[in-house]
Amino acid sequence: MNVKAMLFTVFMLVISAPAMVLAQGFAGLGSDADGFAVPQRGTTLEFPRDHAAHPDFRIEWWYVTANLQTTDGRILGAQWTLFRSALTPEMRVGWSDPQIWIGHAALTSENSHHVAERFARGGVGQAGTVSQPFEAWIDDWQMKGAASGGDALDRLDINASGSDFSYSLTLEATGPLTLQGDKGYSVKSLEGQASYYYSQPFYTVRGTVQLDGQSVDVTGKAWLDREWSSQPLGADQTGWDWFSLHLDSGEKVMAFRLRDSAGGYTSATWIDADGKTMPLANGDVFFEPLRTADVGGKTIPVEWRVRIPSHGLDIRTKALNDQAWMATSTPYWEGPIAFDGSISGRGYLEMTGY
Repeated sequence: MNVKAMLFTVFMLVISAPAMVLAQGFAGLGSDADGFAVPQRGTTLEFPRDHAAHPDFRIEWWYVTANLQTTDGRILGAQWTLFRSALTPEMRVGWSDPQIWIGHAALTSENSHHVAERFARGGVGQAGTVSQPFEAWIDDWQMKGAASGGDALDRLDINASGSDFSYSLTLEATGPLTLQGDKGYSVKSLEGQASYYYSQPFYTVRGTVQLDGQSVDVTGKAWLDREWSSQPLGADQTGWDWFSLHLDSGEKVMAFRLRDSAGGYTSATWIDADGKTMPLANGDVFFEPLRTADVGGKTIPVEWRVRIPSHGLDIRTKALNDQAWMATSTPYWEGPIAFDGSISGRGYLEMTGY
């Protein structure tokens, strides 16, 4: 085995076996930063610089979820994610570059869930990012900016494909970027682990999906998350439940629960229709699993009650497809949801560590 293959194998063993690293948080994300940079409260995020990669941090991702509808009324969901993980904090060139890149794409309908995964090494052009004009890519999967005079993420063209699906979508922002947490500094535990985290939750979407041998036009709403850190979790945090919610009022909500032995850590951001944000602290949002399903031999909560009493939010979410399991190198559940109760709407749910 050559050195590059050996390093890649070691990395894959770490991220694909959560049981082996239980004492280091989900998928090892609670392990020590080991010379990497760590987020600092009070740091001002700068754009377009921070749209691109931060190789001095250990882990980061560019992550889009889209709630779509076909011209004949079918509901779909699309996911596009690029992960970067550094094997060491040292900067090198070419094949010595320590950056590992992984791409995930999915397309979900009521009756099917299609998944594709790509792997790449940094330093050789197979995957990467640039800030302006913005582009993130792995092989022929692209997230490409086309902004003129605004933020580099104001318009994005994204595409991905698997053996049995593909999509090509154009996203246009109708509101501003959202800085999560304390101006982009997002705390993840009582011990103070944190990430830099911002979102663009105001995309409208149009494009084309290839599914079941047919090409169909789609429209909808999308949400982009950007996050980077070197130790984003506590050592006993075994996974998370993350929601992005498009309320029919035009408001947006990001909310998550990190599961741990002490009962969990929660955080949320209420986003007004004009983009004004209100961060919500640990304990301000409540999550209650209501129904589980057997998904690949695992018991997964697929219906939830989510409450934010300070804003009168009390909703019940339901998965479009209970079986939206991402059977990737690090498996997790990811899929579109609908909700009703105090208000209705659509969104996405991601659950890890089950």
